[in-house]
Amino acid sequence: MILVWYHLGMNLINRDTDYALRAIIFIAQSDKELVSTAELEEELKLPRPFLRKILQILQKEGILNSVKGVGGGFNLAKPIEKIFLLDLIKIFQGPLTLAECMFRNKVCKNRKTCPLHKKIKALEQYARDYMKDVTIGTLLKG
Repeated sequence: MILVWYHLGMNLINRDTDYALRAIIFIAQSDKELVSTAELEEELKLPRPFLRKILQILQKEGILNSVKGVGGGFNLAKPIEKIFLLDLIKIFQGPLTLAECMFRNKVCKNRKTCPLHKKIKALEQYARDYMKDVTIGTLLKG
């Protein structure tokens, strides 16, 4: 399952968040007690270096448990109803932002008075409000 969200032609979710979502959803849907990195890599077709980094971050953040050694792997550290999409976005992207006003690679000096900036901030708040209750559980329910 590939999860890519677009809003007004901008990526709302970056590659790392997308990979994390795919890994978590695969683990949540697995009937195994532990899912190995090799299995995730093979099933999700994700590059091993990125996947390993993402799994380590998810473990450090308390989203996944890891068991080392032969027969080791990952499982969820929390119920699917307690893993929120916005938390994953914050972990891998920082606060949800749609765009920074840029001109020639410099942040616009008029951000505080720009009417477009105010609209973008309103869209960001709408996106946060819309997604605040989205969990892995709600994504799996469709």
